[in-house]
This record gives sequence, structure tokens and C-alpha cells, in this order.
Amino acid sequence: MMTETALPPDIAAMSFEDALAELEQIVKRLEEGKGKLDEAIQSYERGAQLKQHCENKLGEAQGRIDKIVRSPDGSLATEPAKLD
Repeated sequence: MMTETALPPDIAAMSFEDALAELEQIVKRLEEGKGKLDEAIQSYERGAQLKQHCENKLGEAQGRIDKIVRSPDGSLATEPAKLD
């Protein structure tokens, strides 16, 4: 499991969708095996940061979903997520 590190500001500001799209592009480039080794290493490192960011965003979404509860009358209710 990857330890959490501070993400570069450009990645931290990305939406989940933008981070995932860039990650997919990096994976495609790495799979093609074209380019220099240094570039591949940098791409891999950025990909790892993008993956961490996506996992963080998914965790936040899961936290909000987990706050949906069934009330005593059987209807669904929501509770504000405490993501602090």
C-alpha cells in the first residue's frame, strides 16, 4: 500500500475525471514503451501521484455515500459527511 505524500498543487486541484484521464494517457504511453527511460520514470511517478489523488477523491465520495442512512420510518435520509 502506498503511503500518502503531499501531492503537487496541479494534481491536488484536479477533478477526479481530469486526473483519471491523464493517468490513462500515462499508462498508454508507458505500455507503448516509447521514449527515454528518464521520461518513463517521471511518467510513472506522476502516474502514482494521480492514482493517489483518484483514490483520495473516491474515498471522499464513499464517505458521503456512507452517510446515507435509513430512517425509522423506512425512508432514506442523509447525514452531512464529516470529512475533516
